[in-house]
Amino acid sequence: MPAREMSEDDPLEDFERRSVTFESATKVVLVSGAGPAVIVMPEMPGISPHVARFARWVREAGFTVYLPSLFGRDGATPTVEEGTAVVRRACVSAEFRAFGANRTSPVTQWLRALARSAHRECGGPGVGAVGMCFTGNFALTMTLESSVLAPVLCQPSLPLDDPAGLEIAPEDLSAIRERLDREDLAVMAYRFEGDKWCRAERFAAYTAALGDRFTARVLPDCAANPDPSPFFAEAVASPHSVVTAHLIDAAGEPTLAARDEILAFLTERLAPSA
Repeated sequence: MPAREMSEDDPLEDFERRSVTFESATKVVLVSGAGPAVIVMPEMPGISPHVARFARWVREAGFTVYLPSLFGRDGATPTVEEGTAVVRRACVSAEFRAFGANRTSPVTQWLRALARSAHRECGGPGVGAVGMCFTGNFALTMTLESSVLAPVLCQPSLPLDDPAGLEIAPEDLSAIRERLDREDLAVMAYRFEGDKWCRAERFAAYTAALGDRFTARVLPDCAANPDPSPFFAEAVASPHSVVTAHLIDAAGEPTLAARDEILAFLTERLAPSA
């Protein structure tokens, strides 16, 4: 993959831009690659160069990446002002449940339809789903769709007002736990130890709900990139984005090991049977 500057806007020229309609809602989805489908959902405040880099890593691992545009300006390097404005708009959007635990965001219905469509298009055993930050728990909710076999939750941050809360309705969580047990599925999850947006209480709640189906990885704060973009340095203001803004792209780094573990998990779950 050619080297790109993470401090500059990404033109995303190597992705096909599609307008996709499900549930009476039309959204842009960026698609690239070949092989089984993986839905990579952006973190706040959108499809940044770091999110696009992660999507390209997934593509190079042998997958077709579907990158839905859910908020923000596609390809933009987030500034503090622009990023904060995106967060505020999303928090009052009817699509998301940013506040209050035990509620499922309506946008996950659209994302489940995207997974069904991607599976039909790409084939293979099923679909992977990677959520980050604002979309972190969406990857879990998407397992209500039978094609989703490999959910990955990176620093799931909703609800914003309850560190121990889970952004999912109890009946949905119960159905997911039953499916995980029935089909022997696993959920991978990642956070930094000192992340103030995804705290230890949230992972404890996931463990209580999902048992040993939930595999938690907690990285030390010292493993985070100490010089992220201004939005993450000033607005997020803590180690947070494990495989994007706070990843250190160098051999031996814990964040790069987390990326490799995610790619291996997707490969194990989604590789076509011989």
